[in-house]
Amino acid sequence: MADYIIPAAYGEIEYIEKRSRFIGRVWHAESEAEALARLRETRERHWDASHNVYAYSIRESGNMRYSDDGEPSGTSGMPVLDVFRKAGVQDFCCVVTRYFGGILLGAGGLVRAYSKSASLALEAAGKARMTPLLELTLICSYPQYERLRAELPRLGARIEATEFGADVDLSLTVPPGDFERFNSRVTDLTAGTALLEVTGESLKPVPVEE
Repeated sequence: MADYIIPAAYGEIEYIEKRSRFIGRVWHAESEAEALARLRETRERHWDASHNVYAYSIRESGNMRYSDDGEPSGTSGMPVLDVFRKAGVQDFCCVVTRYFGGILLGAGGLVRAYSKSASLALEAAGKARMTPLLELTLICSYPQYERLRAELPRLGARIEATEFGADVDLSLTVPPGDFERFNSRVTDLTAGTALLEVTGESLKPVPVEE
């Protein structure tokens, strides 16, 4: 199960270049339909804009599209896409809206402006790595839970859900490489009485530290 990078959240910025107003937006999109819906929303919101340039790439389907939306060919859509390709980001939709300010930027100026808008929007969104993680369930007593709670983050584990009943039922994720250390520590802290089970493996977003 290979890992890959996605936008961590929604990102939006505004940028002025020679009176032209650029609004860059980035979303995580897992399907072409989702990407096109974001584009449609932006076009409806900014129906009066000079251009709504876009680019998106969907990993699972391999669909990758971009549009200059009336700007000179090669000056906007492809530069926006290149920002994400160079950053290794997939499953995204980026729309850069431009309100023309009356001063021509030239081909080079347009490339720089659209690239900068996309780059700043991606920076605002942040990046996350979709990482293979083991899914676990851990059932323990309340005293054991109190001992374990402080240890879990140090062991690479993340609590996804907690249910409190007769015992504490935790849904956890942990990197495969940390499982043996995690299992050993849980056994030590609970004298082997806690019930730990691996229930599956999935890709989960983990923030990328810049």
